[in-house]
Amino acid sequence: MKEARHPRGLRERKAHLSPDAERLVAAALGLSNAGSRTEDRYWEAALSARLEKLLDGGHAQPVEDALERLNQTDTEAYSALIEAVEDASEALILEIEGQAWQCLLVSAPLVVWTRFRIPSGPIAAEAALTLATQWQAHALAAQARFRVSPCLYSIDQLPRDFAEMRRLTRRLGTSAITGQPARLDLKALPDTADMLADTRFLVGVVAAPVGAPLFRWQETDAAGHAGRVHCLEQWIAQGRPSLEPLLPGCGFECLLPDAYHINLREADRRVRPYAIRAAMHLLTHALGAKPAEITAAIAPFGHDRVDEYRIGLSMGESEEVAQGVVWPLLGAESDQDDPTPLEQIRATLREAGITEIRFWPELNEPDFCEDCGSPLYPNGKGEIVHADMPDDIEPETTHFH
Repeated sequence: MKEARHPRGLRERKAHLSPDAERLVAAALGLSNAGSRTEDRYWEAALSARLEKLLDGGHAQPVEDALERLNQTDTEAYSALIEAVEDASEALILEIEGQAWQCLLVSAPLVVWTRFRIPSGPIAAEAALTLATQWQAHALAAQARFRVSPCLYSIDQLPRDFAEMRRLTRRLGTSAITGQPARLDLKALPDTADMLADTRFLVGVVAAPVGAPLFRWQETDAAGHAGRVHCLEQWIAQGRPSLEPLLPGCGFECLLPDAYHINLREADRRVRPYAIRAAMHLLTHALGAKPAEITAAIAPFGHDRVDEYRIGLSMGESEEVAQGVVWPLLGAESDQDDPTPLEQIRATLREAGITEIRFWPELNEPDFCEDCGSPLYPNGKGEIVHADMPDDIEPETTHFH
C-alpha cells in the first residue's frame, strides 16, 4: 500500500465527509473493485477530472479527508486514490501555442548525515543552472525541456498539500516550456528540524510533447539510450562535485532523479539506517565511547497499530537516553515482511557496533515533549523518557564553517 507523504505534523481528522470527498471515496472504491481495464479507465478518468478541478481550485481538504477515510476503512481503495492524487499533483498537460506538453514534477533526493546542521533553502542561480544542466544531460530525454527550482528543500519546505504541489508543477512546467523565469517565493520558507540524518531535495519539472519520452531510460531506440543504473552512476559522478559545496561538513548519498512522489518514499526508506549511524557517530565522538559501550532500547509506537519504532541509545546501564532515533514504518510495511522492520533495526544497530539491544514489545502512544516537541524514547528499563546528552557535552548542531 502506498502512503501519503507530508511534511512533519499531524492532520486534523473529520468525522463527516463533504460531497466532494464522498465522490472521491466512491470512485476509488469503484476503481479498486473494477473487473476490467475498460472499467478501470472509466473510474480513473472520473477521479482525474474531479481531482484536477479540486486541486486547480486550491481545495485540497476534501482530498485529504477522502484519503483519511479510506486509510481507515479500505486499504485497496486508499492505494487507488493516493495513486490518482499523486498523479494529479505531480503531472499535468499544458497547451502552449497550439502544442500540448506533458509536464512531470521530479526530484533529485539526497540522504544527508552530519554532526552539524544540514543546510537547506535557496541556492545561488549559477549553482542551480549547473545542476540543472547535469541533471538534464544524465537523466532526461534529449528533447525534453527542464526547469529546476533554485532551492535545496528539506521535507518541511516542500509543498504542504496537493493543491500547492500542482501549482508548483504548473509554474515550473510553464517556465520550462517558455524559457521564462518561474515566479517562486523562496524567501519565506519555514524552518526545518535539526537532525543528524535527514533528506534534502532538488525539485524541478521536465516537459515534453505529449507522447514523447521524458527520461533517458525511455529512449529505447535512441543512440544515447541509458538504463536507470547508468543514469544514476553518471549523475553521481558529474553532479556530486557540484552538490558538495552546498552541503559543507556533510556526508551524503545521491538517489536517482525521478518522479516526485516515488522519490519521497525512496528517500524516507534510505535515510532510516543513516539516522542510526549518525547518532552513533555523534555519541562515540562526543562521549569518547566505544560502540560496544552503548546500549539500545527499541519499542513500538502508534495508536491502534505500529506506526514507528523508537530507539533510545544510552551509555551502559544508564537509565538516561543520550540520543534517540525514530524508524517510521512506510506504506504496507509490517511484521509479516522478511526481514521484518524490527530485524532491520537490529541488524543496523549491530552493524554500528552495538551488542546490547533490548526490545519492549508493548505498544506505546507516540508521545512528545510538551516543552520542545521532541519525541520521547524508551530506555533500558522500558520507560519512555526525554533524550538528553550529558550536561557537560554540547552537541555540535551549529553550521559547519
